[in-house]
Amino acid sequence: MPHKAAIGALVVVLAVIFAPATTVLSGSQSTAAVDGVSVAFLPAVTTSPAPQLRRELKVRQGDTLMKLITKAGIPRAQAHAAISALRPVYDPRSIMPGQSVTVTYSKDGGVTLQSLDLSPSYTRKVLIERDGGAGFTATESTAKLLPRLVRVTGVIQNSLYREGSRAGLPPTVLAGLMQIFSWDVDFQRDIQAGDKFDVAFTRFYTADGVAVRDGEILYAAMTLSGTHRALYRFEYEPKRYGYFDKKGQSARKALLRTPVDGARLASRYGRRRHPVLGYTRMHRGVDFAAARGTPIYAAGDGTVAFRGRNGAYGRYIRIRHNGTYSTAYAHLKGYAKSLRSGSRVRQGQVIGYIGTSGLSTGPHLHFEVMNKGRQINPLKLRMPSGKTLKGSKMAAFQELRGATKNTIAALAQTSVKVSNR
Repeated sequence: MPHKAAIGALVVVLAVIFAPATTVLSGSQSTAAVDGVSVAFLPAVTTSPAPQLRRELKVRQGDTLMKLITKAGIPRAQAHAAISALRPVYDPRSIMPGQSVTVTYSKDGGVTLQSLDLSPSYTRKVLIERDGGAGFTATESTAKLLPRLVRVTGVIQNSLYREGSRAGLPPTVLAGLMQIFSWDVDFQRDIQAGDKFDVAFTRFYTADGVAVRDGEILYAAMTLSGTHRALYRFEYEPKRYGYFDKKGQSARKALLRTPVDGARLASRYGRRRHPVLGYTRMHRGVDFAAARGTPIYAAGDGTVAFRGRNGAYGRYIRIRHNGTYSTAYAHLKGYAKSLRSGSRVRQGQVIGYIGTSGLSTGPHLHFEVMNKGRQINPLKLRMPSGKTLKGSKMAAFQELRGATKNTIAALAQTSVKVSNR
């Protein structure tokens, strides 16, 4: 009998040892009697996968993606495999300072990269995941931005730029507003305390309500010395847009009165004492003072008749606009790339940069307007409207104008700041 009991116990123990995992008892140790023999059952051993860890990395100046993730402890071979999988979807050299990269990895006797997650923009997401072996796969997803119309109004006490910024107009929209009215408004002389502005533009948001960027101005109005003028964006030809008033007249004139943004009128047209030569003579243009390197715009569509050094004018550009009008730009620091004599230019195109070449005491633009070769006062130039809508285009514009007015009236003023991303 003792031998039988011993053999029985051995059989039970072996059965427990070699039993399938589903039959092994787990939990605390337990015992059972088998043929009168007390047998101990030990808890089953289970293996859990190593926990996954997440770490958000911030790209700094001079970082590469390889440097960023290896510095976080990811083995170089794994980092190289992940980046190689990324390349067909996204150029890793495009990462920018301030961008975030999320690394997911596990630790089980070593570091194992599981995934990389980066968002090049608010609308684009790239995910690199381990494919089950030593390799990785990359996938890309995009999200649509939601457009909303935003209206900002304000009263000018000092300058349009200052009050517009305080009201919440982002720099791009503020510059656009000034550009729209630059054919009719001298922002140095025409702005008075108490004048008003009213702008409606498209702002794009992510699905969770984050403002990402701003789009086109759809409506812009200014009240200057009690005179109100409103302009509406309209597609007058396929994929060609302009701003028109209630009569269907384009805001765009043949020539800009001020071919530089944010400049101060330093000297007017007329007789004056020359600051370098020291004697009085006729000043046949106007001077706009601004920081060295400030962009200068072509005052109108035309052809570059001359680009180069021109005596006391220093670096100089002359543009022929039609058979009547030409404009000249002097004392430049330099010219726009690829600009040559004979180049065609469009109104508002950057042609050069403010400098102090030639006979000049400081950085400024000397600007001239010539009528059949004779200099005239640019500040007194009154140009007719560049385009007037007629017929079916006028009818379509008036329909759009009415719809825009109704939408504008329903909008609340907002000054929500837009992200710089």
